[in-house]
Amino acid sequence: MGKIKTIEYFRVLPRWLFVKITDEHGNYGWGEATLEGHSQAVEGCLDAMIQRFVGYEADNIEFLWQTAHRHSFYRGGPVLMSALAGIDIALWDLLARRLQLPLHVLLGGAVRNKIKVYSWIGGDRPRDVEAAAKERYAQGFRAVKMNATEDVDWLDSPNALETSVERCRIVKAVGLDVGLDFHGRLHKPMAKQLAKALEPHQPLFIEEPLLSEHHEGIKQLSGLTTIPIALGERLYSRWDVKRFLHDTSIDILQPDISHCGGISEIRRIANMAEAYDVALAPHCPLGPIALAACMQVALCTPNFTIQEMGLTIHYNTEAGAYDIKNYIKDQSVWDVKEGYVEGLKGIGLGIEVDEEEVRKVAKTANAWAPKGFVGPDGSIREW
Repeated sequence: MGKIKTIEYFRVLPRWLFVKITDEHGNYGWGEATLEGHSQAVEGCLDAMIQRFVGYEADNIEFLWQTAHRHSFYRGGPVLMSALAGIDIALWDLLARRLQLPLHVLLGGAVRNKIKVYSWIGGDRPRDVEAAAKERYAQGFRAVKMNATEDVDWLDSPNALETSVERCRIVKAVGLDVGLDFHGRLHKPMAKQLAKALEPHQPLFIEEPLLSEHHEGIKQLSGLTTIPIALGERLYSRWDVKRFLHDTSIDILQPDISHCGGISEIRRIANMAEAYDVALAPHCPLGPIALAACMQVALCTPNFTIQEMGLTIHYNTEAGAYDIKNYIKDQSVWDVKEGYVEGLKGIGLGIEVDEEEVRKVAKTANAWAPKGFVGPDGSIREW
């Protein structure tokens, strides 16, 4: 046992927010509180949590989690839950490192020894997907995800959807399974048409066919297509998730470990999903700490199915040289072979963070700004 001595956070390129917690005996752990486009808000929340939780017992992870959530009065949401996630992940890493164990052992032990993964192609306005798909195949991936469309109007020409179907066909011809991320960009009139058009091509899943707030629309859509429906990155707790499970409107749940309160909450969400025969495929186009935390959860979760990896995702390449192989000492942990990454075997999260690089980059890193689309008439479109 040891009391929390310091909680630090580091804004680093390309768009990540890392957290380090050290106890009074010098034990430490790393977490990730990335909330893309809203780093300053999470940092402000972390400042408040630092004042509150320094001096707490570092091993009492659940007590701290409950205190942060239930004594806030205003609960949930992306900012509070992302800040809490960074602290929660760091505390689990600290405990496992102190005990000299891989983190998944503390969560019940492994139910698999390697983890199925997919990566991204195509960018925000997908282009040249055949070449990108062949590159991913050569890297060892056997599944990818890409944006289904560019920006689309509330009601647009059906012609706007034709290229989406063609891209799906091209990528599958390379030998890859492909998930299509609607990204909440489409509204119901267009989402129904695109799901029907894609069905003969058997995508792995369609993600966020509508925004998560359109719960009734997603339920309606689920009755119109046989394609598995996935969502969850904009659900921040088990309370956000339960309505989708209760009405059986989704097939794959994609909580983001850095947005939903960390390891403690994503485990509870996974257990709920298993009871409804819903698979877990965590959202993670983020940094190496969040990915390692996802991998630890994947190793011990029976209904886990596939893990997103942000390796050379467009958000990273747009920012320059920083990717998930930065900020860690052994880059080989992310090697992909025949669609799988070997289970992490090191203590804690299974990675060693390069603290020197983190501190160096954090001195000058600017916050990543949210993106957006504007239609030809000047109106705001979903991004």
